[in-house]
Amino acid sequence: MRRLLAVVFWSVIAAAFIGPGTVTTAAKSGTDYGVALLWALVFSTLATLVLQEASARLTAASGRDLARALRESYRRGPGGPLVLVLVIGAIGLGCAAYEAGNLLGAAAGAGLIMGISPSSLALVAGVLAGALLWVGAPKAVAHALSALVAVMGVAFLVTGLSVLPPLGELLRGAFVPVAPAGSGLLVLGLVGTTVVPYNLFLGSGLAAGQKLEEIRFGLAVAVLLGGLISMGIVVVGASLDGSFAFGTLADELATRLGPWAAQLFGWGLAAAGLTSAVTAPLAAALTARGLFGEGPEDERWSPRSWRYRSVWLTVLAVGVGFGVSGVRPVPAILLAQALNGVLLPVAAIFLLLAVNDRRLLGPDALNGPLANGVTAVVVAVTVALGASGVLRAGAATFALDPPGQRLLLTVAAVAVLVLSYPVARAIRARRRPAKPADP
Repeated sequence: MRRLLAVVFWSVIAAAFIGPGTVTTAAKSGTDYGVALLWALVFSTLATLVLQEASARLTAASGRDLARALRESYRRGPGGPLVLVLVIGAIGLGCAAYEAGNLLGAAAGAGLIMGISPSSLALVAGVLAGALLWVGAPKAVAHALSALVAVMGVAFLVTGLSVLPPLGELLRGAFVPVAPAGSGLLVLGLVGTTVVPYNLFLGSGLAAGQKLEEIRFGLAVAVLLGGLISMGIVVVGASLDGSFAFGTLADELATRLGPWAAQLFGWGLAAAGLTSAVTAPLAAALTARGLFGEGPEDERWSPRSWRYRSVWLTVLAVGVGFGVSGVRPVPAILLAQALNGVLLPVAAIFLLLAVNDRRLLGPDALNGPLANGVTAVVVAVTVALGASGVLRAGAATFALDPPGQRLLLTVAAVAVLVLSYPVARAIRARRRPAKPADP
């Protein structure tokens, strides 16, 4: 029973990354490239599990969430304030980008069922999310809406099983990393929509008071199921004819399962958007409180303080602004996912340093050699993807020819090598036992 409750408790992490962004990015990757990009979801699901376990273990072992641990680690150094501003800037920007996609996706889902303009629906969703955050009831609502998201996920899995490609093609897509021409943004988006940077801070905060064994079991089941659902969406997207659109995806579900499936998709997409529209501003506010507050008892950063509310209000306002502006949801959501793929290395590197800090965790809870090796591989891949994403974005901004595969690989390798030495040096310094005090 305790393990079942742990799965239910940690399902909020899976529900947070199975939002409109996941549906959009996964389905479009299937529509454009079949199952060739499944490997990106396999990697990002395992990376999510590794990083979420590390952030939760940090809280369980030290009593400090990730944001507070980073604050205590860096505030005394010469560049400490700059580091904290960088972290809150990256998380805040990522949450704002997600919020725009969340509200646009919620409006698109509701629009499949109701004949109301997307701008009006986005405004309604934003007001509802703001009301839940203001009264302080977001967690309960997120868990309730997660059930509807889970049912939508089951519909995708059932449909995916009915349209499975040949086994050889499926295995190649899942385990052979290839990036067809023009797929770079989608690869980055698939990673960014699964290994959500703000979820690391949210999961770390949720781990307070939890037992490590139950945390690991609950996270493993919830994250792996979430990854399977995302892969099912890719398979369904691969069965679509023509370009991707929410309406086309709903029609495919209705054809395979019946008219009720299209209605379920609409409600599920709206619920996924609203759930994530609540958790994204909440995660930004919790991160800011951990970075700049003096602990949970600090009244200046209480959930009803103007500082705390101003953070989530800003994130929410950005999302509502995009929602009522008439921006098309699919391109905006894809851009948000790619942006988060670029921001992910920032959070991943800080987490790797934190779980190797002897002062925070003590000698028993530090990362072991195997955990460090796996986490380092995850961080290296996120850095490589982020560097290639920045290069692609720069080329698009200045109307240059898209960079070739060799150039992308070279830039990614250089970025990893440049960061490897300072990160390894910082890890060694943090793992070193403190010198005994002079008698």
